[in-house]
Amino acid sequence: MEECRENLRNVAAFLSFFNSDFPSVLHQLIPAPYAPIIFFFPNYDNATDLQINEHQQHLKISLSQTLTHLYPLAGTIKDDLSIDCDDAGAHYATARVNTSLTEFLKHIDLELINGFLPCDPTFDGSGGGTRVTNVQVNVFECGGIAISLCISHKILDGTALATFVKCWASLHQENARLGVDLTARFLPATDSWLRDSSMAMWASLIKFGKCSTSRFVFGRSAITKLKGEASRNGVEQPTRVEVVSALLWKCVMGASKETHGFNKTSLLGHSVNLRERSGTVLSENLIGNLVWLASAECPSMDDIKLHDLVNQVKGSILEINSEFVKKLQGDNRQQVMEESLKLMKDCGTNDYIGFTSWCKMGFYEVDFGRGKPLWVCGHVSHGSQVFTDFVVLMDTRDGDGIEAWVNLDEHKMHILQDDPELLAYASLDPSPLQICQVNND
Repeated sequence: MEECRENLRNVAAFLSFFNSDFPSVLHQLIPAPYAPIIFFFPNYDNATDLQINEHQQHLKISLSQTLTHLYPLAGTIKDDLSIDCDDAGAHYATARVNTSLTEFLKHIDLELINGFLPCDPTFDGSGGGTRVTNVQVNVFECGGIAISLCISHKILDGTALATFVKCWASLHQENARLGVDLTARFLPATDSWLRDSSMAMWASLIKFGKCSTSRFVFGRSAITKLKGEASRNGVEQPTRVEVVSALLWKCVMGASKETHGFNKTSLLGHSVNLRERSGTVLSENLIGNLVWLASAECPSMDDIKLHDLVNQVKGSILEINSEFVKKLQGDNRQQVMEESLKLMKDCGTNDYIGFTSWCKMGFYEVDFGRGKPLWVCGHVSHGSQVFTDFVVLMDTRDGDGIEAWVNLDEHKMHILQDDPELLAYASLDPSPLQICQVNND
């Protein structure tokens, strides 16, 4: 409960984003679609149908309480720059699943994942007139449930999404109302120049074409080996996100070469959480979009070394530091932002791969009173016309491994799925029931 109180004390920056003519500058950088997530909870306590129905009703009540504190999430999307805080509430749906959770998780069919979501998570499903917050509770035959959310990415980043879910879960268990303290805004906007600039940038970076999604799971031992290889070649204290991102970048470049018949210059974009890099007392629970894009470039060349790419990833992320955040808040912030995004905006015909990390956000600690989730997953772009060349990194249940959700053009994905270097470290689409075993191999 105390954690939830702290979450809500820091809601002010989020609420104040919507008290001006323009949202925060950082909100203008983010594309429009929803940020989806699904939590799968087994029926740990063998709850009866009556208990399951009561639990669902309580979920709705606690969600309403949570939205009272975070009122913009109960609004309606007007356009790319604004929402209508009309107190319309969340779109809330329920569904029955005609199988057991165990059977579903034994043989994951990624094409079915988005069926657990309350709405279409693409650009088409998140336009004007749609709800900011959408929830669906899916009940399996065994009594297990899957709770899914689609919340506008214009409003929340991954860290803020985790804060919202933790608040909801805390209120659900305690059935209490908490107060909100207001504080100052962070990086307020006075115009829409970044929105216009970022729209042009995303138009060149987001590829359209039939997309395929695959999960590559890196266990603890595999990540240790990757870190060791990078360290032996001079990389100082590589993180698991850095080594996994670098390996996937390397293998995607290989798939691109095989597809086009030649090496292309490749750009990497990696989202960076500014909360921990502000150099101030900004809380990790601060609500809103507080991310920036780190960028790195690998010129067209043969014999690319993994450790060189790890250095590239690490170096680009380290550039987004407290000094950079201070410049973002200064008088010359437009020049600073444009210079930081220059590599992305001038990508031309180069390849691009985007990464976002939801690691260490505590999604596996979420408990709505029936135990912690067995599996947490995000967006599947399978069959979509957007979001190719995009990777979401998530924790495995034990917190030591990484589950990489890779979205690529179908042809490149077929190549990636057979890449021996990648498969030496990662398991392709394993059952979530086996992931902890993978991590302990």
